[in-house]
Amino acid sequence: MINFSGYKKGVNLGGWLSQCCHTTEHYDTFISSEDIEKIAEWGADHVRLPIDYNLIENEDGSEKESGYSYIDNAVKWCRLFGLNLILDLHKTSGFSFDKGENESGFFESVALQERFYKLWERLAKRYAVNDGTIAFELLNEVTEQSYAAVWNNIIRSCIERIRRIAPDTVILVGGYWQNSPDAVPDLESPYDDKVVYNFHCYDPMPFTHQGAYWVEDMDPSFRKSFDSTEITPEFFIKRFERAAEAAKNNGTVLYCGEYGVIDNATPEDTVKWFKAINAAFEKMGICRAAWSYKKMDFGLSDDRMSGVIDELIKYL
Repeated sequence: MINFSGYKKGVNLGGWLSQCCHTTEHYDTFISSEDIEKIAEWGADHVRLPIDYNLIENEDGSEKESGYSYIDNAVKWCRLFGLNLILDLHKTSGFSFDKGENESGFFESVALQERFYKLWERLAKRYAVNDGTIAFELLNEVTEQSYAAVWNNIIRSCIERIRRIAPDTVILVGGYWQNSPDAVPDLESPYDDKVVYNFHCYDPMPFTHQGAYWVEDMDPSFRKSFDSTEITPEFFIKRFERAAEAAKNNGTVLYCGEYGVIDNATPEDTVKWFKAINAAFEKMGICRAAWSYKKMDFGLSDDRMSGVIDELIKYL
């Protein structure tokens, strides 16, 4: 793979079909076609759509047909406004990046891995296209480094099964430590020339997650200004160098599936951080999707960002 055309800059739809209360009322009201239109007006070329397995599966693994209608809506709205879409499985039975979800056993269970493969086969049958407008992301943020070997095996097995259905769909894979760029060199060589290496970046965490209530040992009252840091484009370029080299050596490219700043930072400081990381993305040719469109403690469209949004979207 030489490039990832059509996915240069995007926005995540976090909190709609994942990391949410899984109710019809929530699904029906959190995101609408007007939101997708706004993202297109911002100059994005795609959205990343996180979904949880329980959107489309019952507890016994059987299909929950009603859940697909919301993915269908996202696809329809993206086509209407000229956006591509990455379908990201954010949680599978037996694994979530969020320990609070109480999902466990996936990396130790052949049965849960088989359920994962079948879920992706169903998604592939419904959403595979040959025009590049939809891509698949196998699983969000593998956590432990100890999972690396088994995860590489799962990646290969899953892609092999998807390829029987969707030979031309681009597939994104990321590594351990919550898709750390440091984990990219430990990903196996891509299954074929339509596999992209994926990573996330919230560096440095004391700035991007200042006061985050869910971060261990983080004081909720802690605040850090951008100008008190040494964040520069060069900081991010150095951060991504090993991952970029691994991708190049394996004949693929990098994609940053999440990056953003918590709403405890000032809107002005958020813009400064986006400007710095954007310069690195542009220099290194890295495609990306900002976290996140709405709420989720990172909302780009939230009212608090209204005074800077016109400036911020220059750096998505």
